Amino acid sequence: MSKVQVTTSDIAQKVIDKESMYLLDVRNESDFEEWKIEGEAFEYKNVPFSEIKEDVEPLAKELPNDKDIIVACAKGISAQKTADMLEKAGLNNVYPLEGGMRAWSEHLEPVKVADIEGGAIYQFIRLGKGCLSYMVISNGEAAVIDATRMIDTFKEFAEDKGAKIRYTLDTHLHADHISGGRKLAEETNASYYLPPKDATEVTFDYHQLEEGTTLYVGAAKIEVKAIYSPGHTIGSTSLIVNNGYLLTGDILFIQSIGRPDLAGKADDWVQDLHDTLYETYTKLDQELVVLPAHYASNNEMNSNGTISKKLRTLYQENVGLNVQNQDKFRKMVTENLPPQPNSHQKIRETNMGKQAPDAEEQREMEIGPNRCAIS
Repeated sequence: MSKVQVTTSDIAQKVIDKESMYLLDVRNESDFEEWKIEGEAFEYKNVPFSEIKEDVEPLAKELPNDKDIIVACAKGISAQKTADMLEKAGLNNVYPLEGGMRAWSEHLEPVKVADIEGGAIYQFIRLGKGCLSYMVISNGEAAVIDATRMIDTFKEFAEDKGAKIRYTLDTHLHADHISGGRKLAEETNASYYLPPKDATEVTFDYHQLEEGTTLYVGAAKIEVKAIYSPGHTIGSTSLIVNNGYLLTGDILFIQSIGRPDLAGKADDWVQDLHDTLYETYTKLDQELVVLPAHYASNNEMNSNGTISKKLRTLYQENVGLNVQNQDKFRKMVTENLPPQPNSHQKIRETNMGKQAPDAEEQREMEIGPNRCAIS
């Protein structure tokens, strides 16, 4: 008899609440080392399924019987078989992860950032990828910023909150994941906004997100206050919500800063990145709460599960904001960069409308961790 499966929502709550969990990952070692479900209090064991199916008894003797064991694989099939074999071997505390790592990669967990006039700001955490999207809701209206391709989550959330999506916005042309902003706008009859300097090759119509753009969402106000903030891309644009929250896209993260090389123009854009971080942002209200579009690890989470910090705090703690010598800054952001995201050029072209991969290909293009930061 097949074991009851654990859902990605179950695991997401354990990650956010920093609960303990024992994870048995039955993918190949290289896949596990590159990318796994991460939790501060998790225990791990990696044994490829090819070894387990030959003889499950050695593994059964090694596993604890006093705690629940979650089994993960690529798509959930091998995890189910592993759990069934371990149950026959006498372990009744083993549960497969429904949908495997593919489902984990696509899971979005909404967390409230703060209440605002007539509603709230919500952060949608893509725990398996490190992507962060946002929804601003006020008086029955909503705006979605940096939406991922899992647009049903945003549609259902807005409907549950009794809000109509009026705007979708991308802070820049993404290279590590496929944007859902344009499709979400089409399906909800909303207006899609994109920075024009990132849209020179797009094949579709859009509204220009640029300095001076002001959008109202119910009683809330999303405004771009002269915050053209290039560096990660040439068009990167930051957003201020209600004069209290700074959405930085991929320019500034909690523990790092954006990388300027995903379009192959690191040397050209490094000065833009420096100017944004060391001039433009320094002139902003330092009490603004920074809400980035990505994060690198779960230790960036606050106690309520959100990923955010005041701009003032980041200028005190973030190493990328404390390199006073421009030559050292240039070396830091152009040398020893991590590998580029999987299929990053194909993802960029998909977000331009030049390619239209099917759903399964889109999943494969996005597999793996985000790599938008310099470290």
